[in-house]
This record gives sequence, C-alpha cells and structure tokens, in this order.
Amino acid sequence: MNKTEAKKRIEKLREFLREWNYQYFIENKETISEAARDKLKRELEDLEQQFPELITPDSPTQRVGAPLSGKLPKKKHKTAKMSLQDVFSVEEIEEWEQRSLRILPQAEFKYVTELKIDGLNITLWYKKGVLERALTRGNGREGEDVTHTIKTIQSIPLQLKEPITAEISGEVYIPWDVFESLKEANGFANPRNAAAGAVRQLDPQMAAERKLQAFFYNYRNPDAPLGQSDSLKKLKQLGFPTEKHWKLHKNLRNVEEFLKEWTDKRRTMNYGVDGVVIKVDQLDLQKRLGATAKAPRWAVAYKFPAEQASTVVEDIVVQVGRTGAITPVAELRPVFVDGSTVSRATLHNAEEMQRKDVRIGDTVVIQKAGDIIPEVVEVVTSLRTGKEEVFDFPKSCPVCDTDLVRPEGEVIERCPNTQCPARTREHMYHMVSKKAFDVDALGEKIIDQLIDRGLVMIPADIFKLQYEEIIQLDLFEKKRTENLLESIEKAKIIPLSRFLFGMGIRFLGEKTARDLSPELQKGITFHQQSIRTLSNEQTSLFEEDAEKEQLEYFTPLEWFEYLQKDDHLQERLEAIDGIGPKVIQALLQWLENKEHHHLMKKFSEYGIKVQKEVFENQHDPQFEEKTFVITGSFSGFSREELKQIVLRKGGKVSGSVTSKTNVLMLGESPGSKLKKAQELGVEIWEESKIKQSIGSA
Repeated sequence: MNKTEAKKRIEKLREFLREWNYQYFIENKETISEAARDKLKRELEDLEQQFPELITPDSPTQRVGAPLSGKLPKKKHKTAKMSLQDVFSVEEIEEWEQRSLRILPQAEFKYVTELKIDGLNITLWYKKGVLERALTRGNGREGEDVTHTIKTIQSIPLQLKEPITAEISGEVYIPWDVFESLKEANGFANPRNAAAGAVRQLDPQMAAERKLQAFFYNYRNPDAPLGQSDSLKKLKQLGFPTEKHWKLHKNLRNVEEFLKEWTDKRRTMNYGVDGVVIKVDQLDLQKRLGATAKAPRWAVAYKFPAEQASTVVEDIVVQVGRTGAITPVAELRPVFVDGSTVSRATLHNAEEMQRKDVRIGDTVVIQKAGDIIPEVVEVVTSLRTGKEEVFDFPKSCPVCDTDLVRPEGEVIERCPNTQCPARTREHMYHMVSKKAFDVDALGEKIIDQLIDRGLVMIPADIFKLQYEEIIQLDLFEKKRTENLLESIEKAKIIPLSRFLFGMGIRFLGEKTARDLSPELQKGITFHQQSIRTLSNEQTSLFEEDAEKEQLEYFTPLEWFEYLQKDDHLQERLEAIDGIGPKVIQALLQWLENKEHHHLMKKFSEYGIKVQKEVFENQHDPQFEEKTFVITGSFSGFSREELKQIVLRKGGKVSGSVTSKTNVLMLGESPGSKLKKAQELGVEIWEESKIKQSIGSA
C-alpha cells in the first residue's frame, strides 16, 4: 500500500472509529462487535506506524477514553486514566517484557494476572473512609459524576473499615443471568452497554433495578502497598469485591499457562470476560517503567481470540459441493478469529451475497458459525472507497462448464452434472468421514493426490487401492501405507445407516439415514459370515486371537437392485414417521440413476459388506422430542457415542445452541456453546447427570 492509498484508508478508519466510539460509549449501541472494532483499530495503528507522518492529534489512537455526553456534571480525575496497550498473542507479551527489560535490565519482574471484566470503568474517591464521589473514565482527564447511581450497587462500601483517603478503580458490570431478564424487555445489545446505561441514568432508582455489580483492582493512596497483589488483598480487606481468580506469577511462562486455562474457561463465568490484564507486580518497578503518552509501560491487556473480527475481502470465488450446490466464498486477508487464522469465509448463496452486498475490496465483519465455519456477518459500508468490485455470479459450473440450474423454490444454484469432477471430489471427502465409512487415515490432501494422479476416479475406487499405488504418494513410507490399507480394510464392513449417509444423497443427513435404515433393510436376504471382533489391543478385524462374531450382511449391489424392484417402496417410505416428500423424492431419484448402479457394482466387487443393523426402541421421555447439544470432552464416552445414545432414545442432536435447544450436555473444557446456553436459559446436564439419565445405554 502506497502513501496515498494509506492516507485514504486511515481517514476512513478514523471516521468509522469516531462514530463507533460515540455510538458505543454515549448511545450505548454496538454497531459491530467490540472484537471487530479492535481489529480495525489495530489496522489503523499499524498504518500510522508505517506512515508516522500521517498521525494527527485527533486520531482515535492518540486519545484515551470516550467523549462525554454532557448530561451529567463533569469532574477532573485526581489521577489521569490511561488505556492499556492491547496484545493478542504470547509473542506480543514477550515483546512487551523485552521492552521493559531494556528500560530496567537488572529487574526481576513478577506478574499479576487479572481477568479483564467486560464492563464500565469507574473510579471512587474516599475521604477519611467515606465515599465522596464516583466518576466514569470519560476522556481520561475528566469523567462524569455518577455518585448517585454507584451508591445503588450494594457491593460497594459507602464507608470503609479504615478511615483512609484513597482513589479506588474498578469495573461495573451486569451478571449474565440478570442481563437475560433485562434483554428482551429493553433491547440491550450486551451486558456492558446495559451496565453503562444504568450507571449514567439520572434516576438512581432505574440503576438499582438493573442489579449492578462491581469488581475493583486498583488502590492508590500515600500508604499504598508494595505490590499489585498486595493491593488486591488490601482492597478485599477494606470490603471491596475483587475478582477472585487473579494470580501472582514468577515468570511469563506461568502467565502463558494462565492464559491457556482461561481462554475457554472464561465462558463458564456469570459475567463477561474478554481478556486478561497482565501487570508488573512491584509498584516501585511500575513507577520506574513509567508510561507513554497513552498507556502505562508496566501493564498490557491480553485479548482472548475474538469470536468476531474485521478484515478485507481480497477476492470472491465459487466452490462446487458434493450435491452440486454452488457456494460463493470470500477470499480474505488472513485474520485470527476464535483460536485460528481464517482466510476464507462462506457467503452462502448468490441471494445472500447480494442481500449483504458483499464486494471485492470490502471491509467485512466475520465470525465462526457454530464455532466452526467462518461466515461474513456484514459489510462495513462506511469504509468503502468506491474501488470495490461487484462479483458477477457464474451461469455455468466453474469446473465442468455445465449450465447451472436453480430448482423451484430454492435459492441455491446447482451443477446438475453428477459426473462433475468437483462433485466427485467432495463426495469422496464426505464418504470417508467419521460419520460415514470412517477411513480415519484418509484425509482430504491424500484424496486430492489420489485423484490428481488418476488412482481413483469414483468413490468406490478407494477400496481397490494397492500397496504399490499408495506408497508412491508424497510423504508415504511403509508404515503409513500399511496403516492406510488397514484403515480401508476395516471400513469395508459398515452399518446400513452409515453407508446410506456416506452416499451423499441430498436432504439425507445422519439422523434421516438412521430413520430410514430399518425400513430399507426389510425383506432383503442376508448373508452370514464368521468374523473376528476387535479387542482393545487389536488393530485389525482378522487377528488370530480375536473372538468370533457372526456377521449378517448384504452387498451394496444386492441392496440397490432390491430397492429398485420394490413397487411399494414409495408407500413404505411415506409411512415412516418424520420422513418428508423431499427426502423420499431425492432417494427415489438416486435409485433411478444408472451411474449409481455402476457405483454399487464397484463397491460390491471391492468387498464392501453392508451390515445388518438391530434397531431397538429405546425411546425415553427424558430424551424424546428434545433437542440436545453436546460440548466438551467426557470421561466415560466419546461425543459420537453420546450422540448415538441420544438418537436411540428418541432425541435430536444439533451442532449449535439456539432458542430451540432443550438440553446442553456439558463436558470438560467446553467452548462458547456454554455461554450461549446460559444466555438462553437452556437446561445444562453435567457428566454425572448424563450418566444417570442414559443408564446402561
């Protein structure tokens, strides 16, 4: 980016950040998430660092705090309030320590870590032990006098246990459970905004109704303790609420362990935690390190991986799915979101892309849908320069050049060519996945090599691969080749529901395949074969010391031809509870396709045996017609095993928490689903409750 381009981008970023600050701090509105704002602010800081001659005194990077609303009386702070420097990685924390060591080479720093509460900063003045005044941060030099509302917070002492004169700083917040009861009636965007609005009410009664809470972390008076850890202890001794999870560390390595622990654990708290503040513990070293014009050198604020972030769309491409669905995808300037670097995000379909008006060159807000798939949430149109390009959606498949179709009543364009190379590739990815054939040693990159080298042409070809073919692949040697062959051999025996799911039939998901399977194996003649079962130590079905088991199976071709000849198949399918016309039509069309007959023939030739499934009616009132979400890890079973138990008992399993979720099954180290469930008041089952409910299943 040259200087002229940088100047235009800087001006746009400044204009946006000024407006965001006003909306967030004065109007208590959140136009985009704070995490996405942070990314834009960091971009502005980087550009100003690259072009320092473009820095101006009124830039959002050159000031502290937020503008005052003018509604409340203003008071000058006794001590100027400074913003902490944000850091987003361990490497940046290490750089911060190195800067400190350059100033004080002989110092032995100890560090205090405190959870960073997502609330409203507040400063209290006490004179001879009595609360005299409470001020918001304001612009850092002066704040709004909110003494009348702060006094409504029951946890803040109006008179201290000692008659001291001191300045105390902390954070006012609203607990998540209280926020839930307020959100629907008041339309609040988040607890921080609700707390800010309450503190700055003219009527203290309205503030009292929002049940504000506070944590305090900064204690300043002439007789201040020797360290930050001592200050926290002193605050508690004086009667102030402090966040109890703070910790004193001898070195940065211990700090890093604390950050790892709380990256996921923060979601279990009943208040917003958006990072960790890291401070040099010793107050004498703090004074010697001093501060820049904007921030103290002795502390930084580590921000947790953002669930949302902002970045730039560098290009838009389309990809072809296994059912022919054409999905537009935004190629992004790489950005770190919720624990990983994201460089691509789905735009879902042409209509959705047009509705959001996403263009090449746009600044966009992205998030991970269901904690996994990155998607574009919105476009920051105020940052447009006029050079953005509208993407022309293709009229033919970008891979096989077949004219695209849009089935009636749908919004997705599709490639109708079932032999499209892109569809075949995606089908192979799907077929070997854990919920289908579960060929655990066969990843997408290996499949790409097999296709590109002409070793597989259709999905069934995976099961005819030979040692001599596999070992020629990149990074393959004897042991890895043997492991892959063993994994393929093990996958040749597969239950009907997983085989059906693995065929990638449109509308036919995992649960639907399970619902269909009892009916689709009725009346067929089963073969019997004695096989050897697995023990914990075994790695193959055919080891000599394994116990024998009777396998009942049929071949894919026998099953396919049996269904083709069944004149009453549609009637039988229509009688299955919960199976709709779209599923039935998709399955019947799949059976009519001659290419699929050829595929079944090849599966059978290569030794695939479809195992008879025994379906017991285990429906349980605790599970029936309820939607479950599973998160975290469990000691007694895998998440997949737990999912199958829920399905057998009549429940449904979803990947994300919504208003329709009935129960969250909670294991160790849960993700953001816990916080969402708490927000929505979803019933939570911990492992002891789960074991009690599933019994011997």
